[in-house]
Amino acid sequence: MAFAKLFIICCTVLLFCSSSAHAQAANPPSPILTPTPAPAPAPDFVNLTDLLSVAGPFETFLNYLVSTKVIETFQNQANNTQQGVTIFVPKDDAFKSLKKPSLANLTDDQLKSLLLFHGLPHYYALADFRNLSKTGPVNTFAGGQYTLNFTDVSGTVRLDSGWTRTKISSSVHSTDPVAVYQVDRVLLPEAIFGTDIPPMPAPAPAPETIAPSADSPSADSSEGGAAPKSSPSNSAHRIINLGSWSKMFLAISAGLLLLF
Repeated sequence: MAFAKLFIICCTVLLFCSSSAHAQAANPPSPILTPTPAPAPAPDFVNLTDLLSVAGPFETFLNYLVSTKVIETFQNQANNTQQGVTIFVPKDDAFKSLKKPSLANLTDDQLKSLLLFHGLPHYYALADFRNLSKTGPVNTFAGGQYTLNFTDVSGTVRLDSGWTRTKISSSVHSTDPVAVYQVDRVLLPEAIFGTDIPPMPAPAPAPETIAPSADSPSADSSEGGAAPKSSPSNSAHRIINLGSWSKMFLAISAGLLLLF
């Protein structure tokens, strides 16, 4: 009887272990999943037409960009590339002061190249121009010989196109991938206007110093009680009076000789 109970207990233990192993094999533990990192947010879309319309008095430059369709080139670079875009925008006053040479004499291709000359196919923050000043000429959208030189002097960024020397006067928009900087003058490429660069305006002459007149009395002559010098007219008058008295004396002497 005891043997029968022991046999039943062993069978029960074996059945329990077998069912537990079968359950674990049927339901394996779930693997630990690593969370997928969220995608980086896309850069904000910048509408260059809207930006230039409200940012400043850039109407003339914007009209040129639209008429030549250069605005589409800049916009595509800003939104569809990883390099971004940098644009130098002259104010309306810069076009009004542009007498010679005149943009009216340019062909359509030359005008388009001039506008592409105002953009770089890369985003540059203001701090980046310090390194650009050491690398030499920088290629613009116009390509070929249409390059710009930069210098950074104490944080002031200056541009040199050969014909035009100007500076960045303010930052209109500078958030990757779009940088827009205001410049004081229209950038005229040497590749269009040649090497006959107009001379820089000469500085205004210094006012001439008026020397004191030679006849003016000096301070030394008016101090210390010094006697004024005799004028030539007074000396001549004295000589004339002396001659008259000499003639009168000779006449009286001749009369006395006749009496005696």
